Amino acid sequence: MKTLQTTFFFFVFVPLVNTAPSIQQESLQFYEYETDVTMRSLIQQDYEMQSKDIRKDGTNVSLDISLRLQGDDSERNVPPTKDTNLPTCLLCVCLSGSVYCEEIDIEAVPPLPKETAYLYARFNKIKRIAVSDFADITTLRRIDFSGNRIEEIEDGAFSKLLLLEELSLAENRLLKLPVLPPKLTTFNANQNRIKSRGIKANAFKKLTNLAYLYLGHNALESVPLNLPESLRILHLQYNNITTITDDTFCKSNNTRYIRTRMDEIRMEGNPILLAKHVNAFSCLRTLPVGTYY
Repeated sequence: MKTLQTTFFFFVFVPLVNTAPSIQQESLQFYEYETDVTMRSLIQQDYEMQSKDIRKDGTNVSLDISLRLQGDDSERNVPPTKDTNLPTCLLCVCLSGSVYCEEIDIEAVPPLPKETAYLYARFNKIKRIAVSDFADITTLRRIDFSGNRIEEIEDGAFSKLLLLEELSLAENRLLKLPVLPPKLTTFNANQNRIKSRGIKANAFKKLTNLAYLYLGHNALESVPLNLPESLRILHLQYNNITTITDDTFCKSNNTRYIRTRMDEIRMEGNPILLAKHVNAFSCLRTLPVGTYY
C-alpha cells in the first residue's frame, strides 16, 4: 500500500520598506569668545554675494568676510531685524535688537536701527562720539566701545539713553568722563588717560543703580567723590592716588555708618600706604587691596 505524501509550501510576504535617508539639517556654529558669541556662519553667505564695496557717507567701505561678531548667550537664535536694508546692517550684523560692528576699522558710530538695544563696536578706530549718534536711539541698554581711539565725547551724548544699563569705554584715550545716564549699573573706563580733574564732583552721586565701577589704569590723583551707596565693586588700581580722607568711603561724622554693599576695592599700584589711613576704612566690611607697609 502506497502512502500519499503531500508537500505544503508556505510563502511569507514581507513588505518592502523604502527607508529614505534622514534629512540633514544645517546647524549653526557658535564660538564663544570671553562672554560673547561669534556668529560668522550667519553672515558669510551674504558677504560672499557682495562683489563690490558699499558706498557709505561718500566713502567706500569694503566688506570683510572674516568679520568676527560677539554677543552674549541670551541673544542666540534670533531673527534678523526689520532694518536689514540699512548700510550698517550690510557692513555689520543686525540681529533682533543687537548690532555687531567689531574689528571692521570704522572711524565713527554707524547709523543704527531704531530698535537697537545692544551695540558692540569694539576694536575699531572710532575717535569721537557725538550727540547725534544716539539722538533717536532711546532703546539702548548696553554699549561697548572698548578698544577704540576715542578722545572726545560730546556733552549730552548719552543723556537721552534712559534705559542704558551697561557702558564700556575701556582702552581708549579719554581725558575726562562724559555725563552718564541715570540707570547705569556697570561703567568701565579702565585703561584711559583720565585725571581727577576730568571727573566732575557729582559724576556718580545720582547713579543710584551703579554697582560696578572700573577706573583702573588711568591717571587719577584721588578717589572720585560722592560714590553711590549702590556700589559693590570699585577698581582704582594703577592710578596716581596719593591720599584719601575719612570721608572718601565712610562718613566721619557718623561712626555707626557701614557701607554694606561694598564687596571689593582695588587700589594696588598707587603711590599710597593704606596703613596710614586706617580710619578711612572703618565702615567697610573688607579692607581694600593695596600696599599697607
